[in-house]
Amino acid sequence: MDQDINKIYHNAFGVSFIWKENMPKKQSPKIQIIFRDMGFYLTYREIVQFQKQIRFVQSENPCACCKNKDRSRSMLLKTPFSQVDLAINALELRDINDLITGTLFHLELDSYVNEICKN
Repeated sequence: MDQDINKIYHNAFGVSFIWKENMPKKQSPKIQIIFRDMGFYLTYREIVQFQKQIRFVQSENPCACCKNKDRSRSMLLKTPFSQVDLAINALELRDINDLITGTLFHLELDSYVNEICKN
């Protein structure tokens, strides 16, 4: 499968990549993000929107007195799709945040390097 994709970022929780067959020359490709047995096919803008939702949930802070706050799926994370929300725990939120942040970092770094190379 590695020959069919351009991996962007991965961690122990998931992976983000672009399918080589879906790489248009002029417009931004959709990015496949896979974690917790789910796959999302997102544009750059949708990933940025997803990151904002993650930050919002992080700012809400689950109850500090809860014994199972790291394992209990008591947080609701909105996705870029209005019909899909995810019930997650604090550990999953941390890992999803890392995956999304790492993906955005590498996409922006690639864009920056490509822009420099044009000049």
